[in-house]
Amino acid sequence: MSGDSRPEPDDSQTVLPPHIEQTVQAITRLHKAHHERATPIERLVDRLTGLVARPAFIGVIVFSVIGWIAANLALRRYVGWSLDNPPFPWLQGAAELVAIVITTLILTSQRRKDELSELREQLTLELAIMTEQKSAKLIALMEELRRDSPQLANRVDTEAEQMSAPADPETVLEAFKEKVDGQTGPEASGGTAKPKGRTPG
Repeated sequence: MSGDSRPEPDDSQTVLPPHIEQTVQAITRLHKAHHERATPIERLVDRLTGLVARPAFIGVIVFSVIGWIAANLALRRYVGWSLDNPPFPWLQGAAELVAIVITTLILTSQRRKDELSELREQLTLELAIMTEQKSAKLIALMEELRRDSPQLANRVDTEAEQMSAPADPETVLEAFKEKVDGQTGPEASGGTAKPKGRTPG
């Protein structure tokens, strides 16, 4: 009999903290809502794209091509006629049609995935702005508490005062654009920078 009789932990019954559980449920609802908004045709396209993306699909294509060529060569040799004579124009046309269909399926499915990605990016941006505003409010409250508390020295903290004001996203974006344009200005305008050095006398 083993000395340690404690049961092994079951991963399927792992209890997550409440805030993590709420986050997981929120993300699940986001994906579920995106899936429910899809039309039946879009869901069919997703299923077909999933089938095409499997490695087994490559084997199906290869064996289909080999089987078609072998069958037509056998018919031509033993019967004297075949459905698709070399260089197999029907096979080439079918391959082009399959390529067009697969490309369309991938583009359609990718468009729906891009919609979900844009929605996640927008949600991330909104949460980041809200977090920045909450942080600024907390700093402002702490500064107010420090000024009102008799046990703490009342001193001016310029950096804390600046951080207590929430940032304007549009102002930050404009400043970022100006910074990027300033760094890539000469290359973007097609101008050439003059080399630094001594000019010939």
